[in-house]
Amino acid sequence: MYPDRVVSGMRPTGALHLGHYHGALKNWVRLQSEHPCLFFVADWHALTTHYDDPSAIETNTWDMVIDWLAAGVDPSQSTIFIQSKVPEHAELHLLLSMSTPLGWLERVPTYKDQQEKLADRDLATYGFLGYPLLQAADVLIYRASMVPVGEDQVPHVEMMREIARRFNHLYGREKNFEEKARDAVKKLGTKRAKLYHELRTEYQEQGKEDALEQAKAMLDDAQNLSMTDRERLFGYLEGSRKLILVEPQALLTEASRLPGLDGQKMSKSYGNAIALRDDSETVTKKVRTMPTDPARVRRTDAGDPEKCPVWQFHQVYSDTVTKEWVVKGCKSAGIGCLECKQPVIDAILREQEPMRERAQQYLDDPSLVRAIVADGCDQARKLAQETMRDVREEMGLSYN
Repeated sequence: MYPDRVVSGMRPTGALHLGHYHGALKNWVRLQSEHPCLFFVADWHALTTHYDDPSAIETNTWDMVIDWLAAGVDPSQSTIFIQSKVPEHAELHLLLSMSTPLGWLERVPTYKDQQEKLADRDLATYGFLGYPLLQAADVLIYRASMVPVGEDQVPHVEMMREIARRFNHLYGREKNFEEKARDAVKKLGTKRAKLYHELRTEYQEQGKEDALEQAKAMLDDAQNLSMTDRERLFGYLEGSRKLILVEPQALLTEASRLPGLDGQKMSKSYGNAIALRDDSETVTKKVRTMPTDPARVRRTDAGDPEKCPVWQFHQVYSDTVTKEWVVKGCKSAGIGCLECKQPVIDAILREQEPMRERAQQYLDDPSLVRAIVADGCDQARKLAQETMRDVREEMGLSYN
């Protein structure tokens, strides 16, 4: 069995905003202290919708990596790399495309959604149709067990699992597999071997998922098994195939509760975002000019926090006492809108201060960022090459 591993990536859209921080980066920072993590810049994915103008990709890539580092992604705990610097992603994508049914790609929910949203762009390309398959290769190549995603991305992870399952079914046909698996069972010792057989039967005949999990936990604890025997026993549990690619689980992350300055989703293209590294003057100006409850035309007019975008910022940034002060003051016209906004400004600036400090060293010396990414690419490539050796061998492509 392969070790737990988390993989996630972002398309290089340039400098990130606080919505990215609360929606993804905060979660990455937490995960890196719990599991081995690989975080990559999905520069090839940027081409699926902007193939006609790739001019901004390089600048956007470095800006985004600096923001990751500023947010607290730690290169001593995580592997940070660029997708296109690990060409094995493209090789696995190509090999998986040989056996992935076209219908699987066409039914991905975001395929039609994105086509409608980006109607002004020509997206009748294989790159756009095949991006969920490239996404699958990005994860499967590291045999990742977990992919942190929002609810809208769960179908993509389900598809990754189906692709891995189909690949294992097609190519995990090791000669005399069952005989070798039964020999491996004996190495568990009499008591564990008996339990293994019982759990395997429970899972295969009755579909009991907890039996599968129990058997996997037992194999993880078995010290005397080689990696090959362990793989065989995992494959034998689920059927009669060797596991080559790991089926990842979706690690559901909470959607960012932080809206844009106008109450819509925070987005650079909507012009309603606060960048991660905006200076204090810019942040203050942006929050101070935020729209508020339309009912509060004059300072003496009472308002309703529920109808005000600023209240949604208080939900993220303010403690209970401050929120009570806002509700009472707004509804009674006891406080003005600028007074109400000040605690939000203070909280955002407090959150950003360590980010700006961390970013400064990389802005002063860009070679530090290049070195971090170069190391990350080397580490990622070693893992990717291990997987591709196995994939080529099982597909009969390792000519010796």
